[in-house]
Amino acid sequence: MARNRTAPEEYSRPLRRLLVGLAVLVLVALFILWRIDSPRVERFRAALIDAVVPNLDWAMRPVTAFAGMIDDFQSYTRIYEQNQELKRELQQMKAWKEAALQLEQKNARLLDLNKVRLDPKLTHVTGVVMADSGSPFRQSVLLNVGARDGIRDGWATMDGIGLVGRISGVGERTSRVILVTDSNSRIPVTIQPSGQKALLSGDNSPLPPLEFIEDSDQVRPGDRVVTSGDGEVFPAGLLVGQVALGTDKRLRVVLAADYQRLEFLRVLRSHELQPITDPGNLVAPPLGAPMPDTSAGAAERAASAPPARTEGGNVEETGSGAAEGPAPEAGDG
Repeated sequence: MARNRTAPEEYSRPLRRLLVGLAVLVLVALFILWRIDSPRVERFRAALIDAVVPNLDWAMRPVTAFAGMIDDFQSYTRIYEQNQELKRELQQMKAWKEAALQLEQKNARLLDLNKVRLDPKLTHVTGVVMADSGSPFRQSVLLNVGARDGIRDGWATMDGIGLVGRISGVGERTSRVILVTDSNSRIPVTIQPSGQKALLSGDNSPLPPLEFIEDSDQVRPGDRVVTSGDGEVFPAGLLVGQVALGTDKRLRVVLAADYQRLEFLRVLRSHELQPITDPGNLVAPPLGAPMPDTSAGAAERAASAPPARTEGGNVEETGSGAAEGPAPEAGDG
């Protein structure tokens, strides 16, 4: 039984050795044949190739297909890498596109500022809007120009088209602009072509109303609204907007300035306008003037005092505000 199990191995080993020896002999013969440099051997090699190679086409097909699959896989890998690179470039292009759009908008705003034709007496300083108030009850923005640039309170500010507001608060390097839409803003305006005077009052809405119109029957929607220059608050002739009829049936103004995109503002230097340097004098007497005595004793003394007589016999009444002291003699100033 053991002999029968080992019998195939006794025949297979010599057979393998024989096949390996024949293969080695054939390869050595082919090597020697291909290394011989002789015209006859060259003709023999050519004839052998013509006879053998075409008949081995069926054997080369799997090899050719496998080589094609490898090339296709390498090509797919290159396509995937190129696709990833294109995606990265597309993301960069989107970022560049956004930056280009922002630069285009800024360039358009600056071009609008350059196209505005103002009074040659009015010079200007252009500032960049840094921030806004962020409050629905206060409409204001902050500029990057201030006292070091010669900015003063009350000066008008414009964008590339229309009036935006006025300077209200100046620092060394910054200044705050109260917008026309702010509830604290009151601007005297003229409605063209009728020439009617009115007051533009801010109410924290994008369409501020017109108040105290001289004759509202002569005002039509679409009329042009400009600053009147009354009160020497703003220079005259600055474009504000156009008249429109609001939903509440009030005459309002569609502002010419683009308040949604305030990036650059032009501050108009108005040196000819007289700024209010001491607002306390508007409601109080000058320094050194006698203050009226409003006490109860002063009122009783004024009521019981006899009327003073002048040289011509006229009676001069004295009140609670009469100054104490002797009456001026004739000839005094």
